[in-house]
Amino acid sequence: MPDPRATQHLLRHWREAVPQDRLAHLVRDVARAQMRALQVRLTAHGVSFGHWTFLRILWIQDGLTQRELSDLAGVMEPTTFSAVRAMEGMGLIERRQLEGNRKNVHVFLTPQGRALEKLLVPLAEDVNRASVRGIPERSVAIVRKSLLKMIENLADEEASQSEPGAALK
Repeated sequence: MPDPRATQHLLRHWREAVPQDRLAHLVRDVARAQMRALQVRLTAHGVSFGHWTFLRILWIQDGLTQRELSDLAGVMEPTTFSAVRAMEGMGLIERRQLEGNRKNVHVFLTPQGRALEKLLVPLAEDVNRASVRGIPERSVAIVRKSLLKMIENLADEEASQSEPGAALK
């Protein structure tokens, strides 16, 4: 169970110790605080934050291979394997090989795993509402647009770095 004092400590840190620190650190800390808040809510329903990540992906696109699931979750395959095995034991997913492809194992939600979407998504929505409470909608829209632009900028930079001769630029 996350320590509820951690977020308060984080807030003091940002307001008093490093109010002008890099934006990347602030974004990371906001994400951590949101994850802690969601983790508390999920734990009450017997779901870990790690499992939430995979469930979210499968609610959108069921039947992915474990490798595809790893890529979309941004984790290493052994992490996915462990989570999938645990979720299978909980009755949330099942692993199957598709007809004609004995190589890849695909991950499918069970009815129990699918049913969790209606229960758990509102918890994440609650965390989002709590995190933007007191911030005007227009400001939230600007933050969202700015963060998406930052992702786009970094994706462009990453692509340009992978071009042949990029080191010479």
